[in-house]
Amino acid sequence: MIDFLAGTTVLIDKPYKWTSFDVVNKMRWNLKQKLGVKNIKVGHAGTLDPLATGLLIICIGKDTKKIDSFMGGMKTYTGAFLLGKTTPCYDLEQDFDAEYPTEHITEEKIQEVVKTFIGVQEQMPPIFSAKQVDGKRAYDLARAGKEVELRTNTIEINAFTVDTSRFPEIDFEISCSKGTYIRSIANDFGKKLDSGATLTALRRTRSGDFSIENAVLVEDWIAALQDK
Repeated sequence: MIDFLAGTTVLIDKPYKWTSFDVVNKMRWNLKQKLGVKNIKVGHAGTLDPLATGLLIICIGKDTKKIDSFMGGMKTYTGAFLLGKTTPCYDLEQDFDAEYPTEHITEEKIQEVVKTFIGVQEQMPPIFSAKQVDGKRAYDLARAGKEVELRTNTIEINAFTVDTSRFPEIDFEISCSKGTYIRSIANDFGKKLDSGATLTALRRTRSGDFSIENAVLVEDWIAALQDK
């Protein structure tokens, strides 16, 4: 138990439809119950959207001081884009709002577009994001029907590969810097193909030196905690 208070880092495989904060809250509550303390610091290094799964770095106790350093590493994601349809939030958290043709899209054109994403670039975040605008979350303003003005982020994409065997759904793997919105990549991908695209699946498999292969499910971590 002393290890938790002194500081430790746990790799969690975030469940589908859980927020990153849900994971932190669940783990913090169980730690407080087990340790018999009123509070203990628990935080995460890098948010995942509710519909995303995969690697979430959880820092406990004094290890919360390491969060900023953990967030700086390159991230790797796998997932899928659906070509020909869009949503306001660029993923499946909202209903489709428009359809576009896909008949003109060829394998050659897709591979050409993939290459345009490699390197350092400016990216516009989705309006349905946690970005701060005048002290408020962008998604709160967007849901209230207010106009949202966001600034671009400088990001870097090191590697980007796709598999078109399930067209019009495109499977992908991408390695990118901190602050990259994969939902925005999906949206931009569709536009560059003179169509539309929606992110239909997303899983983080690596963050810096940490891999999903070493992560555990929240329930399994809680069960192991209770056995200590």
